[in-house]
Amino acid sequence: MAERSTAAVGVTHSGGAHEPPPADKAGEVTVDGGTEEHSSQDPTGATEEKAAPEKSPAPELHSGHKIAKRYRLEECVTRLDGFSSWRAVDEKLRRAVGVHILPADHPRARRVLAAARSAALLGDPRFVQVLDAVEDGDLVYVVNEWLPDATPLTELLVGAPLPAHEAYQLVTQLAQALAAAHREGLSHLRLTPASVLRTGSGQYRIRGLAVSAALRGVTSDHPQRTDTEAIGTLLYASLTQRWPYEEDAYGLTGVGNLAKGTLVAPDQVRAGVHRGLSELAMRALVNDGATASREEQPCATPEELAKAVALLPRIRTPEQHFAAPPGFRHTTHQHGTYAPAAGAGGGGRPGAHPGETTPPALPGRTGKALKWSVSALLIAALGLGSWQVSEALMNRDSPTDNTSAQPEEEPEDGTGGTPIEIAGVTTFDPEGNGTENPETAMRAVDGDPQSFWYTQNYYDPLRMLKPGVGLVLDLGKRQQVGNVKVYFEGRTSAELLLAPESTVGMPTSYDSFDRVTRATGPELSYEAGEPATTQYVLVWLTELPQATDGNYRGRITEIQVSG
Repeated sequence: MAERSTAAVGVTHSGGAHEPPPADKAGEVTVDGGTEEHSSQDPTGATEEKAAPEKSPAPELHSGHKIAKRYRLEECVTRLDGFSSWRAVDEKLRRAVGVHILPADHPRARRVLAAARSAALLGDPRFVQVLDAVEDGDLVYVVNEWLPDATPLTELLVGAPLPAHEAYQLVTQLAQALAAAHREGLSHLRLTPASVLRTGSGQYRIRGLAVSAALRGVTSDHPQRTDTEAIGTLLYASLTQRWPYEEDAYGLTGVGNLAKGTLVAPDQVRAGVHRGLSELAMRALVNDGATASREEQPCATPEELAKAVALLPRIRTPEQHFAAPPGFRHTTHQHGTYAPAAGAGGGGRPGAHPGETTPPALPGRTGKALKWSVSALLIAALGLGSWQVSEALMNRDSPTDNTSAQPEEEPEDGTGGTPIEIAGVTTFDPEGNGTENPETAMRAVDGDPQSFWYTQNYYDPLRMLKPGVGLVLDLGKRQQVGNVKVYFEGRTSAELLLAPESTVGMPTSYDSFDRVTRATGPELSYEAGEPATTQYVLVWLTELPQATDGNYRGRITEIQVSG
């Protein structure tokens, strides 16, 4: 695996939500209260070395212990081969983090530091971010994001296989993310169901890039093929809820038959599997008896797999069926059949449901009078409509008379002006040490109130930590802004600021903007007496709503800007 290194002692980012790779739920045995993986069948063909005896005993670590006078350890989730992984709290920013710790003289310490620093430099939001990689005295520690709203793939597969559209999103995002990592010389080498997380917004994120393999001494002569086969393994498991090897793993039953040199395709293991995804899994799983489609070549790299996924017709979420209104029932003639007459005394009608009877007709004279009355009303209505149409045709303006022409109605956008298209959205956190979920920023302007951009999760009110966080909207060029509407989820305190007309490039500080309004509540509105000319609009959140778990998180569901 090609690795990049940096001479910096530590690589620091910020984050908010952090998480270390927990112990795998299968393929491990407990040792002295911790966990140790047994070397069963490795699905990727990567090899794992055993650590040499340590030169000094591992430091005594326990819940409540502080690292660098900042990270308070709370729960050990993995203890293996001389290193341990913990859920911890960053007391400086009051948020959860994940920490890997090993002795500075551990035989893999240098490699772990190099891998962590390389992964931190990648900065791809599809991976769980490395926030710190530091050697401090007799300890080496790596700090990563913790994702409180994320669910490991292992848990998603407990109940049932993934639906086709979810499996499509999984393989698409994993292939594209790993292709980007390999272009920068980084490999994962330990991509398992436990290292893939699905966030609350439906995005898949990968934890342990380079670091997980370095901690366990995993190497591969063909890292691109190893990662590609691992993606194929996860796709196979997602489609079938079976592990595509002989032994059970990660709570999934193995498919067996590998001793015969064959691996059954997903659509032959389980009925209803999407055929295109089934063939794609086999093209990526070219080891241990898996064979690619006769028509298509195997995929040997994440880049090839990403291109193969792109050629598949996009699999969308099934449309939701509208519920019928109360009391509505389909008649049998809608299905091309007729029911026999039913009801007491033969009072039914063709096509009636059992128990449904035809209402009695009105008595003789009353019925006839009602019919004539309705007919007269219809004739009068038709006559009146015809007279109005002829009157309009006779009195309409001539083509050359523009005195009474009305302006075209402006499109309705909720702000009363001409909508301005947003060229880009950037998270804005000048007082923090990192980013606030930039991968979801465009959801604040996508026109869908059901999607949203959300901040990191905070344990304390935002004002106790920093002045605020927000989004900068790039309008593409200087434009006149007359109206802005911002919708939040929950009671939120926010400000609206505009960059001066003379601003060149996106401002990087709060003081570079001019505040035009502020509000507290579920929305913020701005209507200018005289439209201001600007290219950049800042929505700045200063107080976030408190969730039911006691933490604080802001959400912007929609922003509308008009001239």
